[in-house]
Amino acid sequence: MSLKTLVGLTGLFISSTLAAPSEPSQLPKRATRKECLDLCRSVEAKLPGKVFYAGSAGFNASQNHYYTDNEREIIPGCVVRPTSTGDVSKFVKVVSSSKIAAKDAPFAIRSGGHTLWEGAANLQDGITLDMRLVNSFSLSKDKKVCSIGGGSNFADVYPKLVPHNLTVLGGRAPGVSAGGFLTGGGKNFLGRRHGYGADNIFGYEVVLASGEVVYASAGQSKDLWLALKGGSNNFGVVTRFDLATYPLDGMWSGAITFLYTPEVLNSQVQVWHDYMRVENFDDAADALLLFGYQSSMGFFISDTLSYSAPVVNPKVYQNFTSLPGAINTDMKLRSVAETVTFTGSLLPAQAGRGFELVYDFYNAPPAIYSQLLKIAEFETTKIKDIPGLTFLHLFQPSPVTNGTNSLGVAPNQKDLVLAVIGATWDSKADDNKVNDAIRSIVSQQEKLLQREKLWTPFKYMNYADISENSISTYGKENVKKLWAASKKYDPKGLFQRVPGYKLPK
Repeated sequence: MSLKTLVGLTGLFISSTLAAPSEPSQLPKRATRKECLDLCRSVEAKLPGKVFYAGSAGFNASQNHYYTDNEREIIPGCVVRPTSTGDVSKFVKVVSSSKIAAKDAPFAIRSGGHTLWEGAANLQDGITLDMRLVNSFSLSKDKKVCSIGGGSNFADVYPKLVPHNLTVLGGRAPGVSAGGFLTGGGKNFLGRRHGYGADNIFGYEVVLASGEVVYASAGQSKDLWLALKGGSNNFGVVTRFDLATYPLDGMWSGAITFLYTPEVLNSQVQVWHDYMRVENFDDAADALLLFGYQSSMGFFISDTLSYSAPVVNPKVYQNFTSLPGAINTDMKLRSVAETVTFTGSLLPAQAGRGFELVYDFYNAPPAIYSQLLKIAEFETTKIKDIPGLTFLHLFQPSPVTNGTNSLGVAPNQKDLVLAVIGATWDSKADDNKVNDAIRSIVSQQEKLLQREKLWTPFKYMNYADISENSISTYGKENVKKLWAASKKYDPKGLFQRVPGYKLPK
């Protein structure tokens, strides 16, 4: 694997969508394959030409384009590929009126399919609702609102906005689509200035469990509007997002990579700590400190930097760019579309196995950052000979939210750090070894941060494993509001039985 490909693997950890069980044994018992196939035929009667079975080109076009083996190895009974809100409404009406619906929701909702593990956007023997063809795009007359379909890929959206010198708060790597990204929060390039992507949505077009199509905004169905800002797929299928646009006429972006040494570690954690200090806050700067391992080069550290203005080497990054010993530097002015394409040129089109965990904490002293990475180094050394292993440990700033969401994160917090710890590897036989190592790293790190009174309970959904129970970390009051919205808009609980992060009991 080349250095550029290795650095590009950071895209794995800046791009997730929905969350669901990480082990097949954790998936709930569902309707039989025969029941689901019968339901597929009922859907096909309403949506001719849009239901695909194993072996067909449409089925393969969906099945073969998940990001990891974890999702690709799941074989649904059929794939439904709607192209409009009306199609989605017809689908939901057929499913919700079926006998199966009383005990099960035998379908999974797929947007980009970029999540690492099984069950997030695919359902064994069930129905996969592949939303990627619901990808409309329009810009309001005043150019302040960009409307995109629920399955839109942000790599396709950005090039349409660049000629207008505009952007939206979307994904930072190819393959990331609107549905899971925005309903899970949405970490983005401008998150230090405008918060989560979910904070910047004027309205949602949603198909409810009854098949009814409603619009949720601050002025109508406000409870649903807020619930969808972090509530995932618990309320319906979002078929359109109306997003705020922001001016952006260029970015300074790229990566700087170093071989790992004690001296490099010491300098990196000091620079990172200084960057995250509130007094050094710059809302255009979205940096990522990556500590990683790959067999061809051993341990390494990389700084992935983006600055949302056409400014070369801005002051906030000069401590990063002046560090000695870089073995690879690729920083230049790019549009947001070119920045995402650049990431895509480095990122493998698909990965093998994958697993990751997440947590948040307050900016720590350099010595604590060093201890966190030493824990990761020690545990990774134990599994470094696993074939195809690439281990990545990422620190990045959490978005500075305005609080217009259901996440429970305090507004205007400028010193929160989001940690993502994960890996990819070749063989399913090594799943337990890698997963256990990552769990051990996170357990030790969280205990350290708790002792130092730096840890926070919040788990950002779009990077979390199902075992981290993300929605329960939003706080009791937000969970109560989410349940109230669920009972109001989905009284029979259909979407509580769809795979994904469910509301905590």
